[in-house]
Amino acid sequence: MKKVSPVDEQGQAKRKMMEQNDLKELRELVEFLKDNGIAEFDLHRGEQHVHIKFMQPAVPVVVNPAQFAHFAPQAVAPAIAPAAAAPQAPAATPAAPEEKLHEVKSPIVGTYYESSAPGAPSFVKVGDTISVGQVLCIVEAMKLMNEIESDVAGEVVKVLCENGKPVEYGQPLFAVRPR
Repeated sequence: MKKVSPVDEQGQAKRKMMEQNDLKELRELVEFLKDNGIAEFDLHRGEQHVHIKFMQPAVPVVVNPAQFAHFAPQAVAPAIAPAAAAPQAPAATPAAPEEKLHEVKSPIVGTYYESSAPGAPSFVKVGDTISVGQVLCIVEAMKLMNEIESDVAGEVVKVLCENGKPVEYGQPLFAVRPR
C-alpha cells in the first residue's frame, strides 16, 4: 500500500479545487460566448489551451438555374420542324401562401431526447395540442437533463429533430401552429 504524505494530500486537494474552479470558469465562459453570439474562441493560459467552436445550423442555399445556363450543353435544332406543336399544359394554380409557424428553439447545446426514458412515450407528437409551459422534450448537456418547455400554445405541426441526436444553441426543435 502506498503511503501519501500530508504535503501530497494538500497538493492533491489544491489541484482538485483548482480543477473545480477551472470547470466553473469554463462554464461561465461558454455561457458568455453563447449569450453574445460568439461562434469561436481560443484561450491560452500557461500550459492550458482551450478552443471552443459552436456549430451553426446548416443554411439552405437557393441557386438560380439561370446563373449556370452557360455550363449546359447547347441543344441542336432539329432539321425538320414538327408537324404540330404539343398542347401546352394549363397553368398551375397559385400555391397557397405558406402559413406562419412558430419555432420552439433549443436554448442550449446538447443531445435531444423526445421522452423521459428509452421506451417511454414521447412528450409530444405531431398533431398534439400544447400549452405554454408544457414540457416538449429534454436536451441533455453535461449530464444534466434540461426540460424544454413550450413558449407558445398551439398545435405541433412538425418535430424538427431526431431522438438521440445532437442539437445546437438556437436550433429549431418544433414547428407549432399558434392558437
